[in-house]
Amino acid sequence: MSTISNLVRQTPPEDRKQFIVQSFLDNYGDLIAKETSAWRGKFRKMAETPFAFYRGSAPLFYADMARDEDPFLNEQTSRVWIQGDLHAQNFGTYMNGKGVLVFDVNDYDESYVAPFTWDVKRFCASLALIGYQKALSDVDIREIVAQGARSYARQVARFAAGADKNFSLTLGNTEGPLLQVLHNARMLTRVALLDMETDIVDGDRRFKATKSILAVDDVTRKKVEAAFAQYLVTIPQRKRRAIMNYEIKDIAQRLGLGIGSAGLTIYSVLLEGETQALENDILISMKVARPAAPAKQVNDAAAAGYFEHEGHRTTISQRALQSASDPFLGYTTFDGAGMYVMEVSPYVADLDWANINDLDDILATVELLGQCIAKIHCCSDDDSDQTLINYSIEAAINGVIDGREAEFVQYITDFGEQYAACVRADHQLFVDAFRNREIPGL
Repeated sequence: MSTISNLVRQTPPEDRKQFIVQSFLDNYGDLIAKETSAWRGKFRKMAETPFAFYRGSAPLFYADMARDEDPFLNEQTSRVWIQGDLHAQNFGTYMNGKGVLVFDVNDYDESYVAPFTWDVKRFCASLALIGYQKALSDVDIREIVAQGARSYARQVARFAAGADKNFSLTLGNTEGPLLQVLHNARMLTRVALLDMETDIVDGDRRFKATKSILAVDDVTRKKVEAAFAQYLVTIPQRKRRAIMNYEIKDIAQRLGLGIGSAGLTIYSVLLEGETQALENDILISMKVARPAAPAKQVNDAAAAGYFEHEGHRTTISQRALQSASDPFLGYTTFDGAGMYVMEVSPYVADLDWANINDLDDILATVELLGQCIAKIHCCSDDDSDQTLINYSIEAAINGVIDGREAEFVQYITDFGEQYAACVRADHQLFVDAFRNREIPGL
């Protein structure tokens, strides 16, 4: 049994419940106090299934990982750019900076410099939770988790051996469920996104007025405009567009963007597109960034002092993790808080596990996801300007796995299976704490 799974199992249920509650208070206490209703809604969603709970409890996972013993970590493999919330539903499509539709890891809000196995473990435990939710056998679940670990290790070895670092999953080299996701994304259009978010008023586009899209007053608009101007200088020079692309047409405040954004300040900015035609306007999201969930558990003075603020951290991390990243990716500040800025892409289609039920389809999908994870660890954007890690990550990771692949796969598989069982038990403790009002402020 993995060391952390054994430790969790030996902890009295009441103590474990308090540990779970405290992990939320330590990381989100200020947001819960600010937007109690939104967080109550978030917790109700998390109460629905163990997987939903796992998705929303990254700080708990890292509080556990900090107490885990890991035989594959050394000075270098403990300092790798990680995505930070790598569960099996954080994958989908995006149009990369070269105009290619790519299936990849998404959501970099929790990205940081930390042990590489934290990404792999979080992913593989999520696979075990999905397998259990689909009522698969223990044997099948172990096979699925092992496939994820094995695929990751082998792709890292390919990169270490000199494989093309421009590797990505595209329409030309995928099949099955992932190819279908790419086809779904290809059918999406910028006009459809714009029509969903905006109306045409007096011959030009303006944001709709809805429960989640709010007009801003003149004072706020000027502050957002100032933050936007500050953001523009953070775009790498060769990715900058014609000045028309940065002409602001409208600004709105956004509410309720996903389970992880409850209580965060988010502004949407509507920009003129490449021409004055109404079908190519651009939507930009400016979001206050929070501290990364792994950061509290990492004792790394160099990393702690490297970033100007959390928006800077999220941007630099994404460039380090994603090849050919969003050309609008950048950062700024608003009322002293760091903001993460990116385009709201029209070409986003997420991986949906609901219709992936055949074991062969699951295994084929997991094989490709393992390759995705290896890619983000080993391949950076051409404009990645980070100087925090100055060694070959693929060589470092391959150095601890090479010759020990079978041991690595078994270690990760055991962890994934055992930690998923802990999550199922934690979920029930969380539900009991929430419904009995044992979470302060809710």
